[in-house]
Amino acid sequence: MWRGEKNKFKKKDKILILSSTFGEGHQQVAIAIREAVQSRLPDAEPVVVDFMAVAHSYLYPISRYVYMKGVKKLPSLYGYFYQKTRRVNPFSIKLNSFLSTGMGRMLKLLQEVQPSVVVSTFPFAAGVMSKLKECRLTNIPSVTIITDYTDHSYWIHRYTDQYIVGSSLVRHALNRQGIADSKIADTGIPIKSKFYEHYSRKDLSIKYGLDFDLPTIMVMGGGHGMIRDGLLTFRELDALPQPIQLIIVCGHNEKLRHQLKEELKDSKHCIHLTGYIDYVHELMAISDFIITKPGGITISEAMAMKLPMLLYSPLPGQEQDNAQFLVQAGVAMQAENLADLRKKLFQLLYTPKFLVGMKENVKRFHMKGTNFDALDVIVRTKQQSLSLIFTPDMGKR
Repeated sequence: MWRGEKNKFKKKDKILILSSTFGEGHQQVAIAIREAVQSRLPDAEPVVVDFMAVAHSYLYPISRYVYMKGVKKLPSLYGYFYQKTRRVNPFSIKLNSFLSTGMGRMLKLLQEVQPSVVVSTFPFAAGVMSKLKECRLTNIPSVTIITDYTDHSYWIHRYTDQYIVGSSLVRHALNRQGIADSKIADTGIPIKSKFYEHYSRKDLSIKYGLDFDLPTIMVMGGGHGMIRDGLLTFRELDALPQPIQLIIVCGHNEKLRHQLKEELKDSKHCIHLTGYIDYVHELMAISDFIITKPGGITISEAMAMKLPMLLYSPLPGQEQDNAQFLVQAGVAMQAENLADLRKKLFQLLYTPKFLVGMKENVKRFHMKGTNFDALDVIVRTKQQSLSLIFTPDMGKR
């Protein structure tokens, strides 16, 4: 057969990316890695799979429903279990063992896809991969991307080949738990490359029909629009002495969007309401600062866009850890309650030194985090694994 014809039908190298819809961040990191593979590796094919849908197909719909309702209605209970399982203990081991089941279905998926490397953006997917390697059912290299600026026992598994983390603080936390430094890369949390591009605020304001001259605040509550009770009292903003511009992103929460549309119809401020969108980067480029929940991906995107943050009502657990990380870095303020939110909002709008200080800090903040940095680590892990398989035992010579 002619060589050109043979290359035409050459099988593509597959990179399996295991994610989950239990939180928008896991999906967004998976999409960022897929984008990097498609851009940089023409001979590779990224395959993104919802781990929970594959491993727990029967329990998946109800477990996701319970998770979403639990996070919304009982955040303190979620926080309790998070802290209870933060370090390895008998309770965390039992719960992790239950949630990391699905080895048979995972092995079947590996046989069908035949990837050269597996990337997990969801902790229990990483756990199943580790168990398969422990039982010697696979030797495929396994990379885990931790999607928050913190550590937790559910991310840490003995047979993980490489960890990708958001900062040197997380690297040191993993070191303290016995993870070798050579197995950790603090590239930053991978986000889409469009968050690192330069945009004209004036051009984007024209594009979306916004006022270029007004102070502009972006409000986000995560992909599912989980803006908590205090932020729903937007009418109180009418007490501000001058008009401002609000960009409110409600995510998938259409009920919230319609509720706010009615509540804010007579506001003296310029209101721009959206549902779930794929141009968050452009709205961030227009904004002076953002009021948000400190989810790992949203804050990574904001830092990449050099956008100061006012954090409000973080979920107990990883969001509280993220908030602490950002406040210590000087790139965000955290409001403890509704009264404190009003106070800090006034400070950022009418006391320039607060906003200027955060903007300078976020500019100086060493933010890597591109999906291409993470991809380099993934490719290197795959190559190192192959070299271990094919390198002869030098001691026998």
